[in-house]
Amino acid sequence: MPVLPSSITAPLWEQFHALIPRRQVVHPLGCHRPRVPDRVVFDKLLARLVLGGTYQQHADHRVSATTLRSRRDEWIAAGVFEALHRAALEACDQAIGLDLDNLAVDGCIVKAPGGGENTGRSPVDRGKSGTKRSLLVEGGGLPIGCALAGANRHDSPLLRPTLEILGRFGFQLPDRITVHLDSGVTRTLLTELGCGWRITPKGAFLPIHHIHRWGVERTNSWHTRGFKSPAIVTDRRAVVQAAWVALASAVIVIRRLIRKAWTVYRWDTRTARRP
Repeated sequence: MPVLPSSITAPLWEQFHALIPRRQVVHPLGCHRPRVPDRVVFDKLLARLVLGGTYQQHADHRVSATTLRSRRDEWIAAGVFEALHRAALEACDQAIGLDLDNLAVDGCIVKAPGGGENTGRSPVDRGKSGTKRSLLVEGGGLPIGCALAGANRHDSPLLRPTLEILGRFGFQLPDRITVHLDSGVTRTLLTELGCGWRITPKGAFLPIHHIHRWGVERTNSWHTRGFKSPAIVTDRRAVVQAAWVALASAVIVIRRLIRKAWTVYRWDTRTARRP
């Protein structure tokens, strides 16, 4: 049984396959054994993204755990995962538009039992190893990107690298951007970057429909409840951790794009019912 509906995996794979660089064969005889198809490896990595577990648990007679890791590293070195997330955001911006006038930033702490890079003593898990994601979303809650750090890091130093993620995308940014936060110690940085801010007063109750922060809270929930690999970090290297978050974010963006575009556009593989 597929881990995601075919309406999501089909466009996801088409864009992913288009981003994979052409392989240069340097062996004089080509190869001693047939290369595992990229689609098989992609489906296995997608299953691990959703279900979690070890690479050995997802390996079978078609592909080994070593091949899964080596192909994953090959695609990370080529920047495929980050490019996939960026392509999904650009498609969403063209089809339904992104609300870049209002941005929200929030931190989320997840477990990292294996330690490694971007890990530290978690203040909410009895000092066990954990990772913090400083997530940036647009006004509708779609993930733009995130900065990774140890769970013991404060949110304030992570705000600059989180907002600098906007520079990776070729969007026409609005003249005035309002950042919605829950911490008031970053006003100097926001002024330096030319951004406005709306900070929720500490201890004050505001109805959820009066603020924009519900979007980033919901997206953090999507990352942790819908995907096991970002929820329990078992990869020790920072580039691998970032790749899983980028792939999960691309799935979230494509899911929103298909749902919003279903009532406006028609295409050959459009599902009979709104997803």
